[in-house]
Amino acid sequence: MSLMLEEIHQQPVAIERTIKRESKKIEGFAARLKANRPRLIVLVARGSSDNAALFGRYLIEMTTGIPVSLAAPAIHTLYRTKLDLRGALVIGISQSGEGVDINFTLENSKRCGATTLAITNEAGSRMAKLADETFLIHAGHERSVAATKTYTGQLLIFHLLARALGDDRQKAEVERLPELAEASLALRPRIEEMVERYAFMENCVVVGRGLNYANAFEFAIKLIETCYVVAERFSSADFLHGPIAMVDCGFPVFIFAPPGPTLKGMKEVLEKVNGIGAETIVISSEPAALKPAARKIEIPQRTGELLSPIPYIIPAQLFAALLAEAKGLSPDQPRSLQKVTKTV
Repeated sequence: MSLMLEEIHQQPVAIERTIKRESKKIEGFAARLKANRPRLIVLVARGSSDNAALFGRYLIEMTTGIPVSLAAPAIHTLYRTKLDLRGALVIGISQSGEGVDINFTLENSKRCGATTLAITNEAGSRMAKLADETFLIHAGHERSVAATKTYTGQLLIFHLLARALGDDRQKAEVERLPELAEASLALRPRIEEMVERYAFMENCVVVGRGLNYANAFEFAIKLIETCYVVAERFSSADFLHGPIAMVDCGFPVFIFAPPGPTLKGMKEVLEKVNGIGAETIVISSEPAALKPAARKIEIPQRTGELLSPIPYIIPAQLFAALLAEAKGLSPDQPRSLQKVTKTV
């Protein structure tokens, strides 16, 4: 078994451990934050961590009403701009905590008046040392180059932060995430059968929206880096504004279709691409989305959209890892990549 697959299977335990060890700290930080409510939250990340930040933006804006922005690190590292970040919370997200540009952005943000927070898997990292507060992902050392358990750990931290900031809908629900993750891992035999069909796939599209928009990016980057597939990713709205033109008969289109406000739009995309003759692969618990799909990845435990991103990304991770093996590739050591990428 590849390291990537081993680490995918470690996620329920890592999620449960992180909930137990970080909840109180996050609740304390959130209480202090409520007393001095930030006017703006800025998220700083690269790669899979940037995809997690995209989820964090949706979740925190939805649950707190505080505007959230995704930072452009080059504003700090290349253009050396002094921003007015008084009253802002700047959150750095990094698996290793050693991203040079992310850490520089945090340092400069602190000089510009911001409170800084680190989300990382490494307690001894530079990021953990320089931020005003650190939330740790208790996933254990991640050895595969392709991030899996640290990505879901980052999503979890955002769940815990949103809950602590006062979203009543999440009070008990977050505790279900280890169970939901475990249930999604049971899809592996189904996905092992499915990936053989795509062993020669070279191009595809991944579509998601809302809270699962981040998963469209994350699934695509996993297909890119482990399977060398050219995987474009879009929100369902953007996809219909032009990129749908690339789809023709037999073209693979992966769709995240959880219950909730985004489902109607996903069904519309599904209907349009089916009409073109595309090969549709739907990840969903919803019969209305699964029935018209060419291939189905049925989420075994239904949950609301708010909790869906973690149980929905796990079958996508399995698909990428198993497809890499079907292509005769090692998902643990993608060509031209290393675990920690340092850019400025």
